[in-house]
Amino acid sequence: MIIKLPAWLAAALCLPLLSAAAAAGIFDQVTVRRLENGMPVILMENHKAPVVTFQVWYRTGARHDAWGKTGLAHVFEHMMFKGTQTVSGAEFSRIIQENGGQYNAFTAYDYAGYYATTTAERISIIMDLEADRMQNLVLSADAFETERHVVMEERRLRVDDNPQALLAERLNAAAFLATPYHWPVIGWMNDLERLSVEDARDYHRTYYNPSNAFIVAVGDFDTGELFRKVAAAFGHIPAGEKPPHFNYREPPQAGERVV
Repeated sequence: MIIKLPAWLAAALCLPLLSAAAAAGIFDQVTVRRLENGMPVILMENHKAPVVTFQVWYRTGARHDAWGKTGLAHVFEHMMFKGTQTVSGAEFSRIIQENGGQYNAFTAYDYAGYYATTTAERISIIMDLEADRMQNLVLSADAFETERHVVMEERRLRVDDNPQALLAERLNAAAFLATPYHWPVIGWMNDLERLSVEDARDYHRTYYNPSNAFIVAVGDFDTGELFRKVAAAFGHIPAGEKPPHFNYREPPQAGERVV
């Protein structure tokens, strides 16, 4: 029988075959610095194409949802695209697209990421937009209700109407009893129905600040020059309090668990 591995799995299985020298060569190309507010900046030049990918990562995800408020991290990701005090959500999209950029975001259990790709000479535009929404995000009740219902519909389509997704959800719930990995990133429907804009505001104040974030940029730039641009855009933002990060422990498994 021939088993065809997915490309990502084949690549992962080959990783141990890489020599230490080759791995060291990659890391030698990475520069790590810190802004005055303590936020790490990770830069890697790559001049194969005249573009730059700029990312802001936050050390928060579904594991920081609370019991009864699952799905909050994911709903909040949607709110990051609803605009600031100076740039509306529609304007945010228009600015990036008019400058030849592409953008998106994702939420996982342990982190959330926001990224955009554009040409090197226009990357400052992306930085300014990201810095603006880190500190000036507008969280209106109307916008939150809209996005909460969007996520509820997303859950209906991707999970509730998908047997494979339902099985994966049940499997996680059975495997993890006492840790946040018990619940799905998208959240339980009964929790999504009860989330409020105040939950989102508390979440933003707690987790979305330089003390809980880091920046990654890869592409066609000069490291020193790009770091100065990053410092100009983000360095003045107050660090904020570092949020608590708890280490959870599962109880010993005493027997078989059946899904």
